[in-house]
Amino acid sequence: MPSASNYSILITDDDRNLRETLAEIVEQRGFHPVLAADGEEALDVVQSKPVHLALLDMHMPKLTGLETLELVRQVNALLPAILITADATTDLMRQAFHAQVFSVVPKPVNPHMVISTVVRALIRAYGNPDEPPEKPFQGVIKQ
Repeated sequence: MPSASNYSILITDDDRNLRETLAEIVEQRGFHPVLAADGEEALDVVQSKPVHLALLDMHMPKLTGLETLELVRQVNALLPAILITADATTDLMRQAFHAQVFSVVPKPVNPHMVISTVVRALIRAYGNPDEPPEKPFQGVIKQ
């Protein structure tokens, strides 16, 4: 497993309670959570801090999780992402696959599933779990 303290996990959800619950889940495993209440906040975070993985709620006001991911990937094209939703329809799964989302986690969230999925995504994205991750690519947003 990766050395958790080396990884920042962006958690974006408009539900404050779920956002804080997810933060506690990843923090208990030793990851560093970075919180955003919506897609615009998530974009600001990615532009200003190194982030190694994004946990994104699908249904948020202003920007959906997939819309947020599209903008975030203009800053960090290779950022692994996990979508969280209570509405995992076939169409949504197709859209998530097309957006190259690592996984879709159903609500209500299972803490073990969240951690397992986060760890697998980090290993796939950053390789050797015994080496700290390289600094994520930081670019500019294409307009």
